[in-house]
Amino acid sequence: MAKLLFQGHASCRITTHSGTVIYIDPFAGEGYDLPADLVLITHEHEDHNDLGKVPQKPDCTVIRSTDALAGGQYHNFDIHGVHIQTVPAGNRNHNPKECVGYILTVDGVTLYHAGDTSTMPHMVVLAPRKLDWVLLPVDGVYNMDPAEASTCARRIGGKHTIPIHTDPSYAYNHTQANRLDCPGKVLLEHGQAIEL
Repeated sequence: MAKLLFQGHASCRITTHSGTVIYIDPFAGEGYDLPADLVLITHEHEDHNDLGKVPQKPDCTVIRSTDALAGGQYHNFDIHGVHIQTVPAGNRNHNPKECVGYILTVDGVTLYHAGDTSTMPHMVVLAPRKLDWVLLPVDGVYNMDPAEASTCARRIGGKHTIPIHTDPSYAYNHTQANRLDCPGKVLLEHGQAIEL
């Protein structure tokens, strides 16, 4: 079974049952001790793309938003037994032509990391997929606030939703995280891990 370590802010590490190590938006927290097989960057803001923190295996693949959106098309990838679907992301602070979210399928589990975003039209069509895990930003400054994120979470209909990017200062904002109101809410503080 895959494991998710929430490192903080929007940074997380996924380790698959077979030992594949995936980092998404490296920047915050600890837990950069495992060499990466795959690194996903949702956009090129400094709080999402600190590759210097990530030790990489010789055959590590790094997918940046520019790769995922090459030619103006959202691309899918199959790497190390992980399927990655690129989906839209963006808002008034994040140009949708430069930002993406990722839906990963790993060990039979689906996980949607929305990146920095507000409500996007594609979220409605995700509901029939019954995603297992959804990670949504809730800071209310650079991204949607908890009320909008709650609406998005219900629209997406994932089994579990984790609030991320809870504060523009990069700290964990308990108040913002707790204000997310949706079925299946899971609160993870920086450094906490769960089985997916």
